[in-house]
Amino acid sequence: MSAKTILKIQNLDISFRTNAGVIHAIRGVDLDLQKGETVAIVGESGSGKSVTMKAVVGLLDSNATINSGEILYTFEDESGNDQTIDLLRISRKQLRQTINGQHIAMVFQDPMTSLDPTMPIGKQIMEGILMHRNLSRAEARARALELLHLVGITDAEKRFRNYPHQLSGGMRQRVVIAIALSADPDILICDEPTTALDVTIQARILELIKDIQEKMKLSVIYITHDLGVVAKVADYVDVMYAGKIVEVGNVNEIFYDPRHPYTWGLLSAMPDMETDDDRLYSIPGSPPNLLHEPVGDAFADRNPFALAIDKKAMPPLFKISETHYAATWLLHPDAPKIEMPESLRLRLERARKEVEKLHE
Repeated sequence: MSAKTILKIQNLDISFRTNAGVIHAIRGVDLDLQKGETVAIVGESGSGKSVTMKAVVGLLDSNATINSGEILYTFEDESGNDQTIDLLRISRKQLRQTINGQHIAMVFQDPMTSLDPTMPIGKQIMEGILMHRNLSRAEARARALELLHLVGITDAEKRFRNYPHQLSGGMRQRVVIAIALSADPDILICDEPTTALDVTIQARILELIKDIQEKMKLSVIYITHDLGVVAKVADYVDVMYAGKIVEVGNVNEIFYDPRHPYTWGLLSAMPDMETDDDRLYSIPGSPPNLLHEPVGDAFADRNPFALAIDKKAMPPLFKISETHYAATWLLHPDAPKIEMPESLRLRLERARKEVEKLHE
C-alpha cells in the first residue's frame, strides 16, 4: 500500500513588498510530505525554507503576497473519512482556530521567543490543551504532566511550576516541543530546533523528536542548514536555493549521489575529520538578491560548472530516479559529462563505508 500524502505544496509563489521594492522570495515551490515520514528542507540562510513553512501555518508577515499556489492538507474527520483543504483558501482566524496546534504545530529555533517569561511552563502547556481539547482543568493538568514526562523532563511536578528562565536551554526546547504536541497534531514543523543548543543537547533533542514521532505516528518537517542533522533524521530531503527547490531525493540519494552543483557545495562545506586539507570549503560568492530576479539559473554565478544556457533559461527538474530529481542543465542529454569533485566523491564514499560498518 502506498503511503498517504498528508501535505502537498504545489507551485507556491510568494513576494514581499519592501521599501527597496518587491522581493520575489518563493518562486514556484512543490513539496510532498507522506504520513509518518520526515522531510528535511536544507539550504543557506535566505533560501526560503522558513517562509515556505510559515505560509503553511499562516504566519507570513503583513507585507507578504501569495501570488499563486496551493497548500493541500489531508486529515481524517470525526467519521474517519479523509478530508483535504487548501490552507491558502481559509482565513488566518480559521487557520488558528481549527488547524494550528491541533493538526499542524511548529517548533521554533529559540525557545525563549516562544515561551511567555511571566507564566509558569505548566500553565503554558495547559493553555493549548484547554483551547483545542474538551478537557477539564484537572484533566488538562494531568495531560501537561504526561507531556513533560514524554519529552524527558524529570521531576515534572516541580518543573510544572517553574518559569522559563529557571530552565536550561535544552529543557526550554523540550517544553516548547511539549506545547507543540499538546493537541496531538499530525504534522510537526521544526524550524532549526537545535541551533541554539550545544552539540550533546542537540543530539538528545533530535533523538527525542524521533522517539515521539514513532510513538505518536507524526509526520515531521525539519528546516535546517545543518546537513549533519539531516543525515540523522530525514527520510527525504528538499534542497532549496533562491526560493526554489533545486534537488529532491531520499536521504541516501542526496548524501551519496547528489547531482546539483549547489548540493555538491553544501556537502563539501561540511566539516570532515578525515581530510588532509586544513581549510574548510565554502561556496564562492553570495546568493542572488531577489529584488532583481535572476534570468536563468539563480546559481549560475556561483557555479564553477555553469553552462552558457544557465544564463539564459531556468532549468527544469530532471528525473534521475522515481524519487530523485535535480534542476540543473548538467543533466540534459546534450550537456557535457561533468562528475562531482573528486574530493567530495571520496568523502561521500568514506561516509557510506562508516554507515555500513555501523549497520553490520
